Amino acid sequence: MEALHRFDIDKPLWDQSTFSGRLKHFFWVTDPRTCIVSEETLDDAKQLVEQYRIGKEPPGTTEEQVIYAKKLYESAFHPDTGDKQNVFGRMSFQVPGGMAITGAMLQFYRTAPAVVFWQWVNQSFNALVNYTNRNAKSPTTTTQLGVAYVSATASAMITALGCKAFWQKQASPLLQRYVPFAAVAAANCVNIPLMRQNELLHGIDVYDENENIVAKSRVAAVKGISQVVFSRIVMCAPGMTILPVIMEKLERYPWVQRIQPLHAPFQVMAVGCFLIFMVPVACGLFPQRCSLRTTTLEWLEPEMYHKLKEACAGREVPKYVYFNKGL
Repeated sequence: MEALHRFDIDKPLWDQSTFSGRLKHFFWVTDPRTCIVSEETLDDAKQLVEQYRIGKEPPGTTEEQVIYAKKLYESAFHPDTGDKQNVFGRMSFQVPGGMAITGAMLQFYRTAPAVVFWQWVNQSFNALVNYTNRNAKSPTTTTQLGVAYVSATASAMITALGCKAFWQKQASPLLQRYVPFAAVAAANCVNIPLMRQNELLHGIDVYDENENIVAKSRVAAVKGISQVVFSRIVMCAPGMTILPVIMEKLERYPWVQRIQPLHAPFQVMAVGCFLIFMVPVACGLFPQRCSLRTTTLEWLEPEMYHKLKEACAGREVPKYVYFNKGL
């Protein structure tokens, strides 16, 4: 029997220094079909990954089996702890979860109670996703989680209701359809930094090219969180900005007005079509393994740079340090 071709199971299958490589990787790992895989299959995948990592996989294991196990493992288990994630908080659930909630927000934006309810649902979902994909090396207390959740939900509701009240008098019906997007964008700018506030307060681990921890950096945390906020807004932007234009045009036709109960299902499915592409696109905008110049650390965090020099005693200080930006 032909020997199993071995590869580093802890590294992506595609070159992550290019956007196309990252796009392929996230299309693969955010596949929504992995959400309906049984718990037993997920546990078996984790076991095979762990066995392969130490070279003790069962005889006869094929490369296809190992790659599929890697896909299931990376889609369902936390990269820091190895714990199984809540299915509703996984990035692979962003398409089914996001399409249902976003479609509802776009459809039910005309009354204040509907705006409040769906913004609350959306921020509850976002809080779960942010908590599930948090940096486990920077634990967040229950109080901090509560403050992040309440603050993000409040910011979304205030933005949504404020825009609705102002645009209802000043803006066209088309512009009023953008109330949900304005609220979601504002909430992302609050929710994610608050959910990861420990990283901003205490810094995150940064590594040299050999994966050795050499310091902690708050600047790295700011860079990583900023990229995640931007990516999350990009993720929902096409569906929430293009679909209102489509619906505004369609609702002028009498036959579309007669099938109003189907408007919400149509918007849900349309958002799903956008998210199928936008989830991997947004996740792949920036490398997961971010880099930071050590000269930037020397300028903005001299005390951390001093610790970096101490950690590199006897060798040259690297030009770059690296860190995981999170999702």
